[in-house]
Amino acid sequence: MAHATPQQSLLALSKRDHTLSIVDPTTLKVIARAPVGPDPHEVIATSDGRTAYVSIYGGGRYHALSVIDLVAQKALPDIDTGALSGPHGLIFVGGKLYFTAEGAKAIARFDPVTAKIDWIMGTGENRTHMIYVTRDEEQIYTTNVASATVSLFGKVPSFMRPPAGMQPPPGAAPPPGGMAPPPDAPPRMDWNQTLVSVGKGDEGFDVTPDGRELWTANAQDGTISIVDISGKKVSATLDAGIRSANRLKFTPDGKFAVITMLGNGDLVIYDVASRKEFKRVKIGHGAAGILMDPTSARAFVACSPDNYVAVIDLKTLEVTGHIDVGGEPDGLAWAARQ
Repeated sequence: MAHATPQQSLLALSKRDHTLSIVDPTTLKVIARAPVGPDPHEVIATSDGRTAYVSIYGGGRYHALSVIDLVAQKALPDIDTGALSGPHGLIFVGGKLYFTAEGAKAIARFDPVTAKIDWIMGTGENRTHMIYVTRDEEQIYTTNVASATVSLFGKVPSFMRPPAGMQPPPGAAPPPGGMAPPPDAPPRMDWNQTLVSVGKGDEGFDVTPDGRELWTANAQDGTISIVDISGKKVSATLDAGIRSANRLKFTPDGKFAVITMLGNGDLVIYDVASRKEFKRVKIGHGAAGILMDPTSARAFVACSPDNYVAVIDLKTLEVTGHIDVGGEPDGLAWAARQ
């Protein structure tokens, strides 16, 4: 290694070069690059900041997650997701990797300890693309781009019991496959899905810091749908003029929603309280991934057509620099080594 990976690092994908760049956030210099699979789209780091996972998308055709050792700065063997084709959205919560499988209309979870996919849940929706999991892992949200819906999954107890007369009498031999649970056993947990219809082409989304609202940017309508999470319904639709919208992220203080568009060089900034456009910042010819720096008041934006990552000062809302991470940058993530 020419330079050791810093304790805090910015991770940036290049779709053209098929690489993951490790960037020193202080100097804004690339200190290492590691190869990933074809058509990488999203990246996430583990909670300890030592490993990164990359979704190998292929428009729903591919079925792999690339794995990078961020300390050794090298690629590890890929994870074959099998029938869970088109992995895309990623989030690491509770020591496990959750991901969407667009080609399978599903979401799934990978356990790094057992090196197995240990949970799968179908959405039944077209192009299940991005994913958010609450810290307690009790709620999961996805955008379903081609169905124009948002999935709200909530964990609930399942009280399914054997029909009357099916419970074996005391002392009887267990039936084939094992005995049914006793009446006082804790309930099995299940998931309920609520589908909320939103604007066409809903893709990038985020949840407000207080957890009350989900905002999704709708690429075909050019609108923003605001979903009341507890009410499980759209509370407002904003005519935002953001056709080709790709990502939406809230600033850490929840004051602004930042939106990128693939076909427009304006970074659109919405005031959350007033639900009105606050400012547009010219950043290039189009943009995709957004990452909020958790250590300082700035954001990183992957300007794919311009082959750079723009650095945005969140105090002045101006571009302060550019980072060359290779051709067609897209997915961005933050790694904090523990």
